[in-house]
Amino acid sequence: MYKGTGASPGIALGRALVIEHSELVIEKKTIENIDEEIQKLESAVKVSKEELTKVKEKALDELGEHEAEIFEAHLLVLEDPELVESAVCKINDEKVNAEFALNEIKEMFVTMFESMDNEYMRERAADIKDVTNRIIRHILGVKVVDLANLEEEVVLVAHDLTPSDTATMDKKKVLGFLTDIGGRTSHTAIMARTLEVAAIVGLTDATEKIKDGDFVVFNGDTGEVILNPDEETIAKYSQMKKEFEEYKKSLELLKGQASVTTDGKHVELAGNIGTPNDVEGLIKNDAEGVGLYRTEFLYMDRTDFPTEDEQYEAYKAVLEGMSGKPV
Repeated sequence: MYKGTGASPGIALGRALVIEHSELVIEKKTIENIDEEIQKLESAVKVSKEELTKVKEKALDELGEHEAEIFEAHLLVLEDPELVESAVCKINDEKVNAEFALNEIKEMFVTMFESMDNEYMRERAADIKDVTNRIIRHILGVKVVDLANLEEEVVLVAHDLTPSDTATMDKKKVLGFLTDIGGRTSHTAIMARTLEVAAIVGLTDATEKIKDGDFVVFNGDTGEVILNPDEETIAKYSQMKKEFEEYKKSLELLKGQASVTTDGKHVELAGNIGTPNDVEGLIKNDAEGVGLYRTEFLYMDRTDFPTEDEQYEAYKAVLEGMSGKPV
């Protein structure tokens, strides 16, 4: 049994698919043709931009506006002159290969973000890695596992799942997530809860201990993972999964009923949101209002301030969506 941080509740039983975002082998080379190397970099950026635009559209269609904003942020990283132009300058000045130049710039940015005090900003280092590694893979011609076309149901095991992974994967085939790193506020944990998929993060060495095809069972609440369990354990977890699904169904029956304790005291059940898109979940789950609307999300993942009109439209959408319930 291994123990990690329970990130999203639920019981999962299934075969493991280990995603290896293998360390990219990057060698420093002295180059003769600078223009050709810059062309390689620019082509890889162009292809990455096309891919991310498709990923963003898929995320918007299947997951909603808030999740799609992650890829809008990735596109902004791609367009950041600090990133690509710094790599171009490095190729020019030091006569080095494109992948080495970009990797050096990536390391500088990642170190800067990871050393920040704010947890949200530290998590953004993963976004920079995700974007730059995508470009480097294209420069090197390295292939990636296609999570959009999974042939069977799997438990995904990874060092960490990138935003691109979670947006493009076939949700119907994914039974749960297990990752080496991450906490309850990491992108993977938040996405797992949004998708209502069981997940455990912070397992340290799951990718080393678990192999492709291993049978795993885990509890996304307690953070416990059992590798290749016996029949008795499988039966026990199957029963727990059934009970959890029944519990979720039983909660559906409470919709429309007053939130009252056994001694007659009313408790207001409101939900916290970050974007107008989150209202749908509140309506679906019969919330009595919005307890906290985190309006700072309007300012995140963008390079300029939201206009007064944009803010007005966002607040208007929430107020109209809640149909007179308190916000």
